[in-house]
Parts: sequence; structure tokens; C-alpha cells
Amino acid sequence: MNSQNQLFLLLSLFLILHFSGQRLMLEVEGNEVNDAPKKMFVFGDSYADTGNIRKSLSNSWKEPYGVTFPGKPAGRFSDGRVLTDYIGSAIFVGTTKNIYFVTFLAMYMKVKSPVPYRLRKLMPQHLKYGINFAVGGTGVFDTLTGGPNMTTQIDLFEQVIKDKVYTASDFNTSVALVSIAGNDYSHYLATNGSTQQFELFMQGLPSFVASVINQTTTNLIRIKGLGVKKIVVGGLQPLGCLPQMTATFSFQQCNNTTNDLVLLHNNLLTQVVTTLNQQTNDHSSFIVLNLYDSFMSVLNHPSTHHIQNQLKPCCVGVSSESFCGSVDEKNVKKYKVCDDPKSAFFWDLVHPTQAGWHAVYNKLRTMNVLQQIYY
Repeated sequence: MNSQNQLFLLLSLFLILHFSGQRLMLEVEGNEVNDAPKKMFVFGDSYADTGNIRKSLSNSWKEPYGVTFPGKPAGRFSDGRVLTDYIGSAIFVGTTKNIYFVTFLAMYMKVKSPVPYRLRKLMPQHLKYGINFAVGGTGVFDTLTGGPNMTTQIDLFEQVIKDKVYTASDFNTSVALVSIAGNDYSHYLATNGSTQQFELFMQGLPSFVASVINQTTTNLIRIKGLGVKKIVVGGLQPLGCLPQMTATFSFQQCNNTTNDLVLLHNNLLTQVVTTLNQQTNDHSSFIVLNLYDSFMSVLNHPSTHHIQNQLKPCCVGVSSESFCGSVDEKNVKKYKVCDDPKSAFFWDLVHPTQAGWHAVYNKLRTMNVLQQIYY
């Protein structure tokens, strides 16, 4: 079925539902869509990056990334849309209980994510949606990628404010999305986790988790101080269920030891956010996206979300030296892709497919966390 026929059918379905008396108003608990944030500012890593990482540094600018959306590589670390796109759809079109209606609006009425910072001068018409500062591979501290850590990303945001790209009123109904997907821990493991140092590594890990949370707290307070009214920070996803961790188990089970680390991080983050909200006049200024439970819900009940392969990635390298998107010196593909990305939760060794992100987003909706974004 071509895209025109799909659009016609979706429009017909919408009209049928509308005229049959179904209320498809964009509202949340009686609040009209005018109460939705008007701009989103994004900070973080590859779970949120929509095109900031440089082409020379990442396979996300190579085929088959972007094969589902937008149909070619665009810098997203997936076959299609990522977390930023779905949170953006919730913000810019409002939250309706009809999930398919939101998806329809996001896909066919061209709801946009915030423009990547690197492309802001090439796409100035999209500045009205906000700016995405997230860069794949980065963390709250420096990582092996050499990309801008979150402090530097916030520096760029502060410079945008000084340059008067936005007015003070633009921030009155603004929201920030902060993604922390675990690159700091990958870097810590890579630099401290040798066999000889493993005991010291394990002893120092709780202290390092605390340092990540402390720096995250500083970042959240700083973003708030720059004028953003609501800040949504992602909790860690179950790192022990990422394909790079489950490969040793033939993609059959998660690594519970790694997930214990995640729970420590998330518990500390929740405590911090609770304290920050108690210190503000608006007790919902800071919001935690419970990615751990939403991921696990989908992974434990994949068929509910039409997913068949919950732990095995769709796109993998053909050898231990190659990855999704790798080619040799003759441009011969060194990877293989599953027949149907919509049936897999993970796209590569770390990142969900568009179908995976959509399932996580739908679960977050049922947890009522997105409603807290509204004013």
C-alpha cells in the first residue's frame, strides 16, 4: 500500500471517528492543548540525538540507519524515530488517550522535533520548536568520543539565550528533555574495568554513581535557572538488557548485575528530583521518565506491542570487528539487517528500533508521566 493510500485511509478513519461522536480533542484532564509547552530544549546522548553527531564519527549517518524514517540516514541512532521525536509529538500535538491519533498527527501532519543545534542555521524555520543539543556518545562527564559533555551542551544553550534567539516569554511554556543513557558508566568501565583492577572497580562504582547523580543535579538546577519551566530527565534504561550485554547469553536473558547498578542510579535520581521539587514553588518542575520500568514492561510482554524479538538486535555486524553500518574498503556491507525492523525491539547493540521507542512511549503514556509536562 503506497503512502497516499495510507494517508487516505487514516484520514477516513479520523473522519468516521469524529462524526460518530468520538471526542478526539487534544486535552489532558480537561486542559486544552494551549497549555502544552511550546518549545523543547534537549540535552544528552544518542537516545536523544537527532542529527548533531558529526558524520565522520558515527555509523548513524550511514545506511541502514534511518531506513524506516526518514528513509535515509539522518544521524538518528535507530532505523527511525527516537525518544526525542515521540516526546516532541506528545508536547506539540497534546496528549490524547487515542495513541494512534497522536501517531497519525506526528507522522502525517509533519510535527517536528526541535532542530539539531548543528543544523540550526540551515533550518532556521524550525527554531520555533526549540533546539536539540544532544550528541551521541556523550555523558555528564567527558567520554571517549570527545563530544561535548552535558555541561558544554548547556553552555551552548546559554549562548543561544545571550544571542537573543528566544525571548523571555518563549521560556514561559518551555520544557527540557535530559537524556542520560549510560555513556558515563561505559567510559568508567573502559578506563577502570580491567581484569587486574576489577575488585577496585567494583569498590569504586557506588562512589562514581553518586558523582554522576551529583553532576546531573547541578545540570538540572542550571537548566532551570536559565529559564526553562519544566525539566524531564530520563532514568537509566535496563543496561543489562542491551544486546551488547545479552550477547554472551545468546540474546536470551538480561545481565542482572548490571541492572542492579541501574537501580542504584535511578533510586538516587528519584531522591534528588523529589528534593528539587520540594524546593520549588511548583512541585512538578522536575519530572523523571521511568525508562527502566517502561523498557522492562515491553521486554517482558513483547507480543502486546507486536514485537517478536525483544533482545536480539535487528542490525548487527557480520563479525566481532564490524557493527551495524560497517563497510569494508570496497564499500561492501559488513552487517546484516533483519527482515522486519518493526518486529524487533532493538535496532543495534545499544539502541531501540522505532517500533521499540514507540512501544516505550506508549507505556510511558499509560504511566501518566507525560501529563505532568503540561502547565
